[in-house]
Amino acid sequence: MSTGQGNIPDDVIEEVLAKSDIVDTVSKYVHLTKQGKYLKGLCPFHSEKTPSFTVTPERQIFYCYGCGKGGNAIKFRMEIEGFSFPEAVKTMAEENDISLPEGQGVPVIPRNPEKERLIEAHELSAKLYHFLLKNTEHGTEAMKYLRARGMNDKMIDQFQIGYAPDRWDTLVQFLTKRSFDLKEMERGGLLSARHEQEGYLDRFRGRIMFPIHDRSGKVIAFAGRILGDGQPKYLNSPETLLFNKSRTLYNLHQAKTSIRKLRQILLFEGYGDVISSWEAGLHNGVATMGTSLTENQVAIMKSVAEEVVVVYDGDKAGMAAASKVIPMLEGVGLKVRIALVNEGMDPDDYIRKFGPERFRHVVETAVSTTKFKLIYLKKNHILLEEDGKIAYAKEALPIIAVLNSSTEREVYLRELSSELHLSYESLKQDCNLLRQSMQKKMGDGDNKEKRWNNGRHKKGRQPAPALLPAYHAAERRLLSLMLQDAEVARYVGDRLGEAFNIEDHAAIAAYLYAFYAQGKSPDISRFMSSLQDDRLEMTVSSIMMMEAPAEWNVQVLDDCIREVLKFPQQREIDQKKEEMIKAERSGDFLRAAQIASEIIALERQ
Repeated sequence: MSTGQGNIPDDVIEEVLAKSDIVDTVSKYVHLTKQGKYLKGLCPFHSEKTPSFTVTPERQIFYCYGCGKGGNAIKFRMEIEGFSFPEAVKTMAEENDISLPEGQGVPVIPRNPEKERLIEAHELSAKLYHFLLKNTEHGTEAMKYLRARGMNDKMIDQFQIGYAPDRWDTLVQFLTKRSFDLKEMERGGLLSARHEQEGYLDRFRGRIMFPIHDRSGKVIAFAGRILGDGQPKYLNSPETLLFNKSRTLYNLHQAKTSIRKLRQILLFEGYGDVISSWEAGLHNGVATMGTSLTENQVAIMKSVAEEVVVVYDGDKAGMAAASKVIPMLEGVGLKVRIALVNEGMDPDDYIRKFGPERFRHVVETAVSTTKFKLIYLKKNHILLEEDGKIAYAKEALPIIAVLNSSTEREVYLRELSSELHLSYESLKQDCNLLRQSMQKKMGDGDNKEKRWNNGRHKKGRQPAPALLPAYHAAERRLLSLMLQDAEVARYVGDRLGEAFNIEDHAAIAAYLYAFYAQGKSPDISRFMSSLQDDRLEMTVSSIMMMEAPAEWNVQVLDDCIREVLKFPQQREIDQKKEEMIKAERSGDFLRAAQIASEIIALERQ
């Protein structure tokens, strides 16, 4: 049995690809719309406002014209989930009930033993903390606190909440008995080294424990809330081999099913808010790791949703935090709305005071970012005073003026007019003057119509396709035909072999000859799995997006081969001409005549 990457049998890779349709695979992460024989969407791998990410069902590949990423369904899962090739195949095989063979030919998944031991230790620690909370005297006070916060057994079990006793060595003893290397456990963030003497102690003590999971549901870290007084109120695991807080969203492993269905994320600030909203029937909530939202977290959200509803605390600090995340989220093309949690409460408190139904209404009636900015701005002015009204109007107009839709502008201007008892016409006139001034300043800047990929390329229209040199275009045409027809590959192999001028093209041709030599039929997606180089996969994806007809005849192939072979000779002729000019300039006319005859001989060839 032949094997592919990571010693995974080829037939397993082929079965995974056969059962993993590229459209179904990508659609779980990217909203696709049909355009002819292609499907297009916003690229999940880079920031863009105009779709340049393309899926070709017929060839079972994806390709982004913006960032150049491309490949088959396995490659997509590798890129989107951060898997290695074997991890992606193994995950996809399990999802499609494809059995991985035992004994001889078992796929060898490259392992990181320390990472695996840390995951095992975290999983066991989560179970220990959960048990101690629910079944021992250690957890009595913590359970009283959680009950007072409205958490029932179902919620505690669903989120595997636990308790770390206020003792120095509960976890040290537990991990020692199970033969874990304590130094490794310290590196993994579960233990701390003693300062005065040798040895280790529990990192988390006297805290309610919230396990933090990766996207696949494995425990990789903890957040511990102090029970009673003390600082810090929340203690997170440090950055480790498993855990990077800027790349992790709390509860994404449980929320992702609902998020994919709704194409919407509820973004909270706290773990308790996520848990309470889950119990209130909203299962698409995630939270940041007690820090400001990061670009990596935004990218993760962009890969799974189209809209984010920000559900932060209703106090001044919560509103300020919400205003900071708006440009980050909108900057990658996400639709953003803000849920107004009034009464100065956090969502958790609001649910307990007013109930799930009223909270769901708050989320459903979340306002646009423009409306939120105006509400937030209004809080800084006393509208009962004329000066306050004028100051608020002056600050509100730029927020309204940037809106492209004249209808939207009218709605907000009429609201402002009614609220401040000012003339709508005068507000409209000021708004139009402001827009003219802004457009002059922008000049040919961003956000104009028919701009391509504004999020990434701040200026510049979609570039006209570069005209490739004849030999380069010929090589791509040959490879395109070879990828679709084994007979073409044999014909080109006999006459050209690996004599492609571009190194990547020569490598792809070599892989292709080997692919067909194994008796395999043309299959672009399967061929790409035989490549072991990201750049080659992207090149193949790019070549297969060419609008080149699949029909061929010997004349077409011979013309392309001639162009490919001609290039090195043409390059040699050009070099000889330069040498001849140099010889003439130096007065060596005999040498110049010799070179001229060499040029004539080369041109005859």
